[in-house]
Amino acid sequence: MSRSPQYAPYSPQTIKVHTIPIESFETLSSYHNIHSVRITWVDLINATGFRVVPLKSFYRLLASSRPGITITQCIFGFVINRAASGFGPVGEYLFVVDLTSMRLCSYAPGHVSIMGWFQDKVPAPGRVLGTGVPMCPRSTLNRIVDTAKSYNAAFLVGFETEFILLKSTNPIEAVNPHGWNSALALPSGTKETEVIEEIARGLVDSGIELMMYHSEAAPGQYEIVTGPLPPLEAADALVHTRETITNVASKHGFRATFAPRLHVDNCGSAAHTHISVHPIDSKHPSELQNLSQSPAGTSDNLITPLESVFLAGVLRHLQASCAFTLPLRASYARMLDGIWSGGTWVAWGRDNREAPVRLCVPAASVDAKLATNAPSKNHFEIKCVDGTSSPYLVLASLIGSGLLGIQSQSPLIEQDCATPPALMTEAEREAVGVTRRMPMSWEDARAALVADEALKGILGDIVDGFLSVGETLDELLHSPNEAERVQMLVEYY
Repeated sequence: MSRSPQYAPYSPQTIKVHTIPIESFETLSSYHNIHSVRITWVDLINATGFRVVPLKSFYRLLASSRPGITITQCIFGFVINRAASGFGPVGEYLFVVDLTSMRLCSYAPGHVSIMGWFQDKVPAPGRVLGTGVPMCPRSTLNRIVDTAKSYNAAFLVGFETEFILLKSTNPIEAVNPHGWNSALALPSGTKETEVIEEIARGLVDSGIELMMYHSEAAPGQYEIVTGPLPPLEAADALVHTRETITNVASKHGFRATFAPRLHVDNCGSAAHTHISVHPIDSKHPSELQNLSQSPAGTSDNLITPLESVFLAGVLRHLQASCAFTLPLRASYARMLDGIWSGGTWVAWGRDNREAPVRLCVPAASVDAKLATNAPSKNHFEIKCVDGTSSPYLVLASLIGSGLLGIQSQSPLIEQDCATPPALMTEAEREAVGVTRRMPMSWEDARAALVADEALKGILGDIVDGFLSVGETLDELLHSPNEAERVQMLVEYY
């Protein structure tokens, strides 16, 4: 009998990123008959773009001292067919390819995709040539993750990707009426089952760990769950996952949409973001060793001191982070009390799906020896995220918020919420430190971001660009007719 494969627990030290290795670049033409490279990026409104470079031209590009392509600096200001305020026609970036990020495009035979870094093409005052520019979302996330390392903190991130398969966008018509985990939503021989299975195979072929898939609660809705990776690689993998979903659906005549909520009488689509925080060197836990082993709100030792200060930072800046995690006016139709979407109060709770931050704890071991002195296997599920958001900006804001908590060793004011906050009295909420509401609208979230000087400080100049393009996008998606608004949403997201 062959031995079963051995799996190590997920940790920043054991996780592997299965992209195409750099040593395979010279033989790409024989690797799945590759003939084209998609140099890919995601802008500030979460629109994915790429330029296709024939393989021979890509080899020539790699021979240069800074392998990349030039793109107008207005790239981050383009919103559908309009340039946002603050962006103009002058200046170019060099988009330098990241040779660690190449993945097979299973949905486009002969193609691979590769991500990159937006850098100054020529020296700019006050900036180091060869580093990411402030407006680059990928560079912003990478900078924050690198800063966290100096505080002995590393992260793993996984995503749940919810989407709806439509057989018509005008009128809006889902592929079937079936619901959550229903076998009727994935019957053999149907086109939707063929699509979902092709998506699943494609993700595996591209090196992304597929943990599971199933139907979700709205008609035609499905969920793809992918495994944990370091933050930058996780964001890259989510972009590739979404591209796989939309392209495979399109190939079969469907439209896959990540729109937050199509109908008020059905569930919305989220991009639940799972984050775990780990000490890089457990033998040198830095200043966090001085914290109480039972921080406020964690008297039963649910979470570690590092998790406590990280969570405190996330919650303190969550209202502002919603500008990035829920970036559209339509996003707030999903964030309501009583529909298991995270609710409307800034709170956290163990396995509480009516809190925007859910503490996910592992199943208890029946072997007491295995349960002692083991690293934490907790992680946090951030529920106030949807698929219209950029994963780079989402993670930059959430991890940046947590990093602020780590840097200041913030006390955790909010306690473990064992009841949906909306069902508690005001006195009961105050007793567990739950006193702040989540943003109830697009305007509220943007105002919270503008007012949050600490979060703006750690994110940098990208905030102003994001606010500008968001305003332009809101104008373009506006329509007095609800049906037209929904149709535009599914066309672009």
